[in-house]
Amino acid sequence: MRRFRLLLNDRAVVALLPEALWRLFLARIRLLFPFDKTAPQLGAQSQETAEVSKAADAPKIRQITRAIRVGSKVTPWKSTCMVRAVAGLKMLEKRGIDSTLYMGVAKDKQGRMIAHAWLRSGSYYVSGDDVMKGFVVVEKFAKVIQAE
Repeated sequence: MRRFRLLLNDRAVVALLPEALWRLFLARIRLLFPFDKTAPQLGAQSQETAEVSKAADAPKIRQITRAIRVGSKVTPWKSTCMVRAVAGLKMLEKRGIDSTLYMGVAKDKQGRMIAHAWLRSGSYYVSGDDVMKGFVVVEKFAKVIQAE
């Protein structure tokens, strides 16, 4: 209940929740298709964006991060790390903010290969940073927004 009240105090995050839920839904659907169809929409393969954010983008990045985290907890479908990363990437893209989606692998305690995805925008991690330690990056996609 306390968390819910804290969330309601952040009007910007509350305003982003419907979009976050929509993007999480679209990402979940998109990931049902073969990855080679989805990959081109994620950005330039094997590239990274700058690790420094524009000061003006920082509040929006933090708000999107919170909206994705809150939204992913209430979806009736499983919002996996990849779903959260793609949803965040698309929300940032809409606002003209660059991001990098990382895909990594590691071994679990039983020695089985596991995968994880996370999203970074500038110096901020939008999703997946809670468990990214120990994963080796096997691919990355840089979503660079060109100024028009």
